[in-house]
Amino acid sequence: MHDDPRYPVGPFEAPKGPLSEAGRAALIGEIQKAPSLLRAALGGLTAPQADTPYRPGGWTLRQVAHHVPDSHLNAYVRFRLALTEDKPTIKTYAEDLWAELPEAKTAPVELSLDLLEALHRRFVLLLENMSPAEWSRQLTHPDHGLVGLEWMLAMYAWHGRHHTAHVTSLRARQGWS
Repeated sequence: MHDDPRYPVGPFEAPKGPLSEAGRAALIGEIQKAPSLLRAALGGLTAPQADTPYRPGGWTLRQVAHHVPDSHLNAYVRFRLALTEDKPTIKTYAEDLWAELPEAKTAPVELSLDLLEALHRRFVLLLENMSPAEWSRQLTHPDHGLVGLEWMLAMYAWHGRHHTAHVTSLRARQGWS
């Protein structure tokens, strides 16, 4: 755990060179487990607790719960674009504005947890069936330039850990068991 509440698991670190098959499998396993870990982290929160920001100026835990499937839906689509197009340029989105939309601020977290579980079942099927040649495919990210699908895999495995830790670290600081 890191002291900076913005990055409780530390900032994202890109893989150094190609991943091994075991390295990819471990990251796919993290993506597979992310929905259940986030569900467990959010379990039993009262509405006022869910509406508490994880840090001053940060999103509420409810907004975090809705952000993760928003982001991972984009990741899933980005993978599919990279697998079917030659180095596509993907579109970014204003995640800060998405988090301010009324349903992101008020909807029950269970809606997004259910969505994340279904999405990750499909996402993991895609990831587990990619060939070595497919893992070498790339896309162009407007903020990061040309990136490979292994980079994307590592990014979204980290992303699930990162936001789950926002929830668990706030719970620990507040003494919410």
